[in-house]
Amino acid sequence: METDKGNILVLATGGSIAQTSPSDPTLTGEALLAANPELKEKFGIVVEQIAQVSSPDITAEHWLGLANRINKAFTHDKVRGIVVMHGTDTLEETAFFLHLIVKSDKPVVIVGAMRRPYALGADGAANLYHGVALADCPEARGRGVLVVLNSEIHSARDVTKTTINLDAFKSPGCGPLGQMVNGRPIFYRRLERSHTLWSAFASDLRRLPSVAIVCSYVGVTPDILQAVASSAYEGIVWAGTGSGSLPKAIVPTARAIVKNGLAFVRSSRVNCSYIRRNDEVDDDALGFVTADSLSPQKARVLLMLSLNQTNDPVKIQSFFDTH
Repeated sequence: METDKGNILVLATGGSIAQTSPSDPTLTGEALLAANPELKEKFGIVVEQIAQVSSPDITAEHWLGLANRINKAFTHDKVRGIVVMHGTDTLEETAFFLHLIVKSDKPVVIVGAMRRPYALGADGAANLYHGVALADCPEARGRGVLVVLNSEIHSARDVTKTTINLDAFKSPGCGPLGQMVNGRPIFYRRLERSHTLWSAFASDLRRLPSVAIVCSYVGVTPDILQAVASSAYEGIVWAGTGSGSLPKAIVPTARAIVKNGLAFVRSSRVNCSYIRRNDEVDDDALGFVTADSLSPQKARVLLMLSLNQTNDPVKIQSFFDTH
């Protein structure tokens, strides 16, 4: 980035916000900014195209590339904030990864769109404007990675996509951090968990360990876990019922997996479910990790980063208790 050109860096990855047909995100970041002339006039903006994919096609390599680009950009003092345009289907996972790996207190804001540019009532332009305005605000510093859609400001840790409507993104059990009003943020709370500069994770990652999510359902059998464990995975997140419950038929296989060196995290398929440690399951004896209030997909992100440092379940649990 040439630091004499702007204070806000916009990184485009594709997604519905850039989608001009039912199948492909074809609009570039430059084209989306050109459709918002007020942004160009009001803010100093530089746009870079990092990827051009729908969000189900985002990979760990995209994550690493984004994190490296963001951390490098923040070495320039003039860069006040960064906006990432992203598809909504996996937006919360990318946002949480960056929340744990970006090493700056400057704002990183993730935006997307629930309606494509050609749809009636398209929301991409408003979300992008709010994202840039928020990234330019000193009040957004030190709050971790933020997600802005439908005028609401959410923490990357708590937010999840709940519907396909305009108000799709919610933070169950926590609520938004604030909202955008007349182009300025109004904040109501702060996140207490560690993130960005204060996270336990290094920024110079070259790979991410492979972690699978296995979902519980009526009649689930141990062979599902066995199949995952026999592949090249280094950890498993169990998306259990209720408070992360395991059927009795699953416990011996899960115990064996842990004894063979794989990490096993208990989470819940229920939105807004806190996993109570040693509740119905003797986590301490079995060597399980509990996901706190993280969804299975976010527990997977945190486990991937944790496994870069250790496979000790006690140490991994400490990461889940503090991030």
